[in-house]
Amino acid sequence: MPNATDDVTVVKSYYERFNSGDWDGMCALLADDVQHDLNQGPREIGRAKFRVFLDRMARSYQEQLHDVVVMGDGAGRVAAEYVVVGAYLADDPGLPPASGQRYRLPGGAFFSVEAGRITRVTNYYNLEDWLAQIRAWPTP
Repeated sequence: MPNATDDVTVVKSYYERFNSGDWDGMCALLADDVQHDLNQGPREIGRAKFRVFLDRMARSYQEQLHDVVVMGDGAGRVAAEYVVVGAYLADDPGLPPASGQRYRLPGGAFFSVEAGRITRVTNYYNLEDWLAQIRAWPTP
């Protein structure tokens, strides 16, 4: 039977790999049919789609997660809270133009973990806060 320590360790490893830019390592922690709930967006299914998402994010954003706290219940449910510190480097479709704007905002995620693999990732951050920070940045 899984325990909270094992589940939390998987998610902590996921975030360590995120902060080091190890997309292959992140994807190795995911189940083949991982469910990815994008912030204020659709659900995407599958490791391949998750990798496409990571590649898009790497093109448009440079981010680090600070003050990461991960909590688990021992039944495969894990939650994380963090502070995103980033820069908006290249236009992301549907969002304002990018010009290197910097931002800092709290975020969180919920996970399901089964047999040592992440089966669901649900991300949340306050999009309106992010947009306000991006729009307030001086234009070049």
